[in-house]
Amino acid sequence: MAEAITSLIGDDAAGIVQTGPVVIYAPAGRNRKRFPDNCVTTYPDEAAALAAARPDEGYHAAIASGPSRSSEGYFLYYLLRWLD
Repeated sequence: MAEAITSLIGDDAAGIVQTGPVVIYAPAGRNRKRFPDNCVTTYPDEAAALAAARPDEGYHAAIASGPSRSSEGYFLYYLLRWLD
C-alpha cells in the first residue's frame, strides 16, 4: 500500500511554499527566474525588502514564491516580480 503524502511531509504541508518579499543575491544580473535558497533572504514586508536591497552590490528586492524542492533536490525560490 502507498503511504499518505502527509505521513511523508507532515500535516502542515499547506504552509511549505509561501509567496512574499525577498532580497535575492544575483550579482550576474536579473535575467533568471529561479534562485537557490542560499541566495534568498525573506522579509516581512515589501518596505523592509526594499530597505535591505543594494542593487549596486547585486542584492535586489523582489516578490518570490518558495522554497520549493527541485527535481535535483535543491530548494528554489521562483521570481514573480522585481521590486526595485
